[in-house]
Amino acid sequence: MTILKPAKLIITAILLLIFSTTVFAQKLEPKERILEPEHVIASKLTGKEYQLYISFPDSYSTKDTLSYPVLYVLDGRYSFYSILAAKEASDLSGSLEEVIIVGIGSGLDIQSWLKNRLYDYTPTINTARERALEKRWGFAAGELKSGGATKFLKSLKTEIIPFIDKHYKTNADRGISGHSLGGLFAAYCLINSDGYFTRFGINSPAFYWDNEKVLNQAVSQFTLNESFDMPATKVFISVGGNDKNDGNNYVSQMKKFQTSLKNADYENVDFNWQIFEGESHVSVYPAMISRTIMALYGNK
Repeated sequence: MTILKPAKLIITAILLLIFSTTVFAQKLEPKERILEPEHVIASKLTGKEYQLYISFPDSYSTKDTLSYPVLYVLDGRYSFYSILAAKEASDLSGSLEEVIIVGIGSGLDIQSWLKNRLYDYTPTINTARERALEKRWGFAAGELKSGGATKFLKSLKTEIIPFIDKHYKTNADRGISGHSLGGLFAAYCLINSDGYFTRFGINSPAFYWDNEKVLNQAVSQFTLNESFDMPATKVFISVGGNDKNDGNNYVSQMKKFQTSLKNADYENVDFNWQIFEGESHVSVYPAMISRTIMALYGNK
């Protein structure tokens, strides 16, 4: 029989205690993390509610007269954490302009978000696409509607952005950024907002929509107009190198837009673009968020 010495006995007891605590301790439930909007705007134009998630520069204070540019980010409930992380990381090196970021949410669950963004971000009605998406996403026949971009843009100009301007220290330097259908809407704003926005993040744009109507409108506008009748403007467009689905080639469509805008060579347009090799329509999102904010607000 082996008798443990006191020192060894103590060590053995401690190890047993640690082991038993690890094995038998009650496991912790994960904390629920809820992203709460700062404001909710009820739009009379679209009949929808929009949740506003806001990030401020570190220097922001109500005690001075400084004002700041604002970047409006679509799909705010799902994009806000990503762009906030990218902004905070870039701020560590002082490589960004000071900018207010406003994420515009359009639903508090997946179903309402899908439904609302399809209507708000598409400039034309496409019933065939509506029916196909209803089957894919599990909606009832006739539940999805498209073609509300004109109303949503008007809501931005007359309801949402005036609210932000009234309550916060903003200036007229406005940017807008989106991905997929949000990228389509950002491109739509570029060619239809008459200088209201001056910075555009157009990422993985769904240019396939309604037989490429927005894409064709943009190419025609860039080809026919020798000058760009807008204030000094920054445009960043991107896509994943493997961004193809449902027979749509996002890469070739983006290149068509990129080539026509590049060839226009507008003096007042600072234009950058990027293809993220190896990334799909979904996996490209973190990379394009980081690159968008640097392209539009990076200090040179």
